Amino acid sequence: MDRGQKAAAVAELKQTFSEVGVVVVTRNLGLTVAQSTQLRTKMREAGASYKVSKNKLAKIALDGTDYLSLGDMLTGPVGLATSIDPVAAAKVVVDFAKTTDKIEIVGGAMGATALNVEGVKALATLPSLDELRAKIVGLVQAPAQKLASITQAPAGQLARVFGAYGAKEAA
Repeated sequence: MDRGQKAAAVAELKQTFSEVGVVVVTRNLGLTVAQSTQLRTKMREAGASYKVSKNKLAKIALDGTDYLSLGDMLTGPVGLATSIDPVAAAKVVVDFAKTTDKIEIVGGAMGATALNVEGVKALATLPSLDELRAKIVGLVQAPAQKLASITQAPAGQLARVFGAYGAKEAA
């Protein structure tokens, strides 16, 4: 990797750190290519990404960002899982770590807030932004549906009464 490529990698990482809501640091304990591809696929599906980077370049990219606390976690073969949604990357990494012993969660950060392993696991149990949005829409729609059914009920009852009177007079 020449100096230009290193500068580009640092710039790309710095931009990533400025845009994401969470960074989860994992230690690679011998992931196969197939497992790594599977992890990256699951990350993409969740709106997250997983990248292996040189620790020295990542530490340089952390400088001047909210994620400066991650510097101590960047030792050995690590990967960085990132997402704009603060829950997505953590959820995918924790679920994937349950299926294999080839990846270990080291920690992470949500902006300036550093997370230990338990913090990342707790974050993974929270509902994602999409799930929260769906719940809010459901809560907003529920009163409107109830209001519509309440206003339609008297009209339906009146129609049944009129129908009964009409049937009675016809008989």
